[in-house]
Amino acid sequence: MAAPRAAPPRRPRPRPRPRLPPLPPPLLLLLLLPAPSGGLDHSAELAFAVEPSDEVAVPGQPVVLGCRVEGTPPVRITWRKNGVELPEGPHPTVLANGSLVIRHFQPDQGDGPSDEGDYECVAQNRFGLVVSRKARIQAATMSDFHVHPQAVAGEEGGVARFQCQIHGLPKPLITWEKNRVPIDTDNERYTLLPKGVLQITGLRAEDSGVFHCVASNIASARVSHGARLTVSGSGSGVYKEPTILVGPENLTLTVHQTAVLECVATGNPRPIVSWSRLDGRPIGVEGIQVLGTGNLIISDVTVQHSGVYVCAANRPGTRVRRTAQGRLVVQAPAEFVQHPQSISRPAGTTAMFTCQAQGEPPPHVTWLKNGQVLGPGGHVRLKNNNSTLTISGIGPEDEAIYQCVAENSAGSSQASARLTVLWAEGLPGPPINVRAASVSSTEVRVSWDEPLVNTKEIIGYVLHIRKAADPPELEYQEAVSKGTAQHLVSDLEPSTAYSFHIKAYTPRGASSASAPALASTLGEAPAPPPLSVRELGSSTLQLLWEPWPRLALHRGGFKLFYRPASRAAFTGPVVLPGTASSYNLSQLDPTAVYEVKLLAYNQHGEGNATVRFVSLRGASERTALGPPCDCRKEEASGQMSTTGIVVGIHIGVTCIIFCVLFLLFGQRGRVLLCKDVENQLSPPQGPRSQRDPGILALDGARLGDRGPLGRGEKRADMKELEQLFPPAGAGGQPDRGPGPGPGPSQDAAAAAPCEDAPLSVLPRQGSGLREARTAEAQAPCAGLAATPPPQDAGSGLLGEGHAARPSSAPAAQPALSGQ
Repeated sequence: MAAPRAAPPRRPRPRPRPRLPPLPPPLLLLLLLPAPSGGLDHSAELAFAVEPSDEVAVPGQPVVLGCRVEGTPPVRITWRKNGVELPEGPHPTVLANGSLVIRHFQPDQGDGPSDEGDYECVAQNRFGLVVSRKARIQAATMSDFHVHPQAVAGEEGGVARFQCQIHGLPKPLITWEKNRVPIDTDNERYTLLPKGVLQITGLRAEDSGVFHCVASNIASARVSHGARLTVSGSGSGVYKEPTILVGPENLTLTVHQTAVLECVATGNPRPIVSWSRLDGRPIGVEGIQVLGTGNLIISDVTVQHSGVYVCAANRPGTRVRRTAQGRLVVQAPAEFVQHPQSISRPAGTTAMFTCQAQGEPPPHVTWLKNGQVLGPGGHVRLKNNNSTLTISGIGPEDEAIYQCVAENSAGSSQASARLTVLWAEGLPGPPINVRAASVSSTEVRVSWDEPLVNTKEIIGYVLHIRKAADPPELEYQEAVSKGTAQHLVSDLEPSTAYSFHIKAYTPRGASSASAPALASTLGEAPAPPPLSVRELGSSTLQLLWEPWPRLALHRGGFKLFYRPASRAAFTGPVVLPGTASSYNLSQLDPTAVYEVKLLAYNQHGEGNATVRFVSLRGASERTALGPPCDCRKEEASGQMSTTGIVVGIHIGVTCIIFCVLFLLFGQRGRVLLCKDVENQLSPPQGPRSQRDPGILALDGARLGDRGPLGRGEKRADMKELEQLFPPAGAGGQPDRGPGPGPGPSQDAAAAAPCEDAPLSVLPRQGSGLREARTAEAQAPCAGLAATPPPQDAGSGLLGEGHAARPSSAPAAQPALSGQ
């Protein structure tokens, strides 16, 4: 196509500023006429048929914001500006049909009145009040050019690109002039992009000239500086790699707008431009076109068009290519998937509205009650990201029009629904004089008096209970017979404040809720803390438990006591804060069994203690049985005679036999439990799975009053002891009598403590319980007969194969380290 004809240069002339024409008389007459009322008499609701939209106004020109409402008359329409009701007056004026007219728009100039802002149409009738979406009025503006076109020098057959940037409201329309004459848009080599870019491909000598960018909107028109294009001789014979001069920019648009993705590529031979999506999805063909030699145009964009677009410049016939990419983000204004529906509910019941909206980005939902923002609290609950509004125990004051407003950065929408409260005649009034008094740490007694009116049809009461600090949705109810005026609420938490209110029920409905009553349960001492023990070394134990932060709030903490099982007195208490969760006991006697007690306390006293019996295992335990015989002593002699060899063989065989017999009897001694040792065992408490496999810790309460903590502690369950450690009568042997004196079987056992005594084998867990291999284990009964057991029955050793340590044996005094 031929280039546009050149025109003689001429000086720039000022362009007249466009102005909005005054409203013609027929339009003014139409605005002043009242809205048709044909559908109003038949609608019991109140809703918007027309809502105001955003406007861009020219200073001094009129602006009209439309608003039309359907509902039962009389309907009163007012307007708000920036949330404040506009006073009635000539500026602005509310027309008979509800529209708002500003006859002479005043922009914001920093001082004085301004008509710029957010406007809302407010409609009200006897059923309630609704508010329209916000409509923003802005002044039309035009700034100076931020980017002027720059001079370009190109070769014949090459590409030239001019760009200008300017901001305006509404968005300026960009055109181009060459030598002060509008360019010929029919020339296929000239491509004009809406964002203010001029591309010229296949340059020719006649394309040389001075180019200007012209921007115009309803506010004004501006012309940029001139930029000269110089076209030199052809360089078509020189090979050039494909190059992308300008790639696509990141764009953020709203649905239904047009996206222009620019891609300008050069090279010799001329590269081929192609487009793709980075995520591999097809671009499609609907509304897609290519402008110029490589610009991608997507008209009427949708949210599905969002993504990263890749422009590729390929050298023809090869795989040589260059790429550039840009991200397109498409936003969608909030729109409703589910509108709230008007409902009618009896008084005292629950009303629920559901409102679901979608958009990009996801919209935020708020609720209005008769035009006022409604937040959660009292009997109003908002759930599911505010999409569900629940009103419990509705009364006449809840009858209103409720609006769901969905808003995001791309726009806002609103939908409304009406709540009608059905109030039956003759319902009783609310119960009066509601009182709540604490009975214990878990019980509160609530009492009340009958309603003042309409009490004959009452069939019962419903008591509503919740923690004072909890939201209303955590409330629960308990039914109460009509024959009583009080109720004992149990299973409450200690030292906790509760709120109570009550309703009277009849076959026709419920009364309104009574005034709430508050009461706090009494406090109590804390429960025994769960305690576990871990071995850190041959003489160190780590005590572990769960921290109780609430103890610190009630001036509480933990107290720790410990002692060797053979001693009568405890060491302690070691006072620990309520936030503590561990403590270390170090420098312990590895041959002793320790009794550890942990209790929690608060301002109400001390709770019961958790008791653990712990036996350490150390290097001394593993070598307590003594070193095995040394069968290689005879090898020290250097005699090499035949007699020495024969004697050595006999000695070696004898030594081996002696070692085997020693190991067999040693193993038997490790599993046999004599009667005296068995009587000193304390029963384990708690599941075996809670024991640390590295130590033998038999959990349980105290077996007797052995220290200052005897009060309030449970005694051992002897049935559980018999299950874990079978008595002598198990396995077909007769049981010992319960009398305090020794029975016949006990005398027999005393005479032959090991020959006929039944075996009691502790159950093994994990890798097995470790046995304390003391010197007495080599002769499991000989040393026990002469060793009297400790006076305290609960002080015996707890463990498989453990023997009682003589009371004269010294015990190491442990050192403590807190953690």
